[in-house]
Amino acid sequence: DPVAHVTAPVVAVTERLPGWATLVRAPNPSPMTLDGTNTWVLRSGVDEPALVVDPGPALEAHLRAVADTAGTVAGVLVTHSHPDHVEGLERFCELTRAPVVTPPGGEPTDLSGLRVTVIDTPGHTADSVCFVVEAGGAAAVLTGDTVLGRGTTVVAWPDGDLGDYLDSLQRLQRFAGMPVLPGHGPALTDCAAAASYYLAHRRARLQQVAAAVAGGATTPARVVEQVYHDISPDLREAAEWSVRAQLAYLEQSTDRGESPPGSEPLDTL
Repeated sequence: DPVAHVTAPVVAVTERLPGWATLVRAPNPSPMTLDGTNTWVLRSGVDEPALVVDPGPALEAHLRAVADTAGTVAGVLVTHSHPDHVEGLERFCELTRAPVVTPPGGEPTDLSGLRVTVIDTPGHTADSVCFVVEAGGAAAVLTGDTVLGRGTTVVAWPDGDLGDYLDSLQRLQRFAGMPVLPGHGPALTDCAAAASYYLAHRRARLQQVAAAVAGGATTPARVVEQVYHDISPDLREAAEWSVRAQLAYLEQSTDRGESPPGSEPLDTL
């Protein structure tokens, strides 16, 4: 059902990570962070310094566990600026004496034997990026919160923008058959398939929201009551963020005289 509340992985979970990737999960589980924030330690070989993606929250035991796993750290990459991903960044850099690395977008950069390409993927937040990483014949996409290992992500209005998010998902459809190493939840088998599911889900939700507004739902809270009636109470605030983003998107589309993606029949998605 494309409009049901999604809590499971949207594509198959992969049990085999690339040989260059190690997961260190932060002990900060919650309805928003799922099992906790995923910190990824990337190393192309045993003698190479590591890259660390999203040091995570400011929990000393977690940061030290990441530092111990990583050993020498050549640099730190960040997918976006939400606290559960970067609150511990300053302390981690202090522990490891590693710099924050910001490769240019779009072009591959060699970092410690890893080929890293930054993909601009705003939408969840304005500053969200993904990293396509290749080494030893294996590639994967580190998606932060743009694609999660379980369920779907929040477009965190007003920093997040639904139009940008839909564009970003279309961008991620290029990476067919490439595993997803997400910011929360398990690793997935296929980035393109996950992005395609997310697109269909978002467009179906837009249809529901547009219908609720047409039926007289005039506030985000009322829309949530009608459209997100199957979510748990602790996710209502997050649902309202997404509804505000959806309403802004529908209003912008109307102002431009466009038919938004949510207006197509579901069987065309």
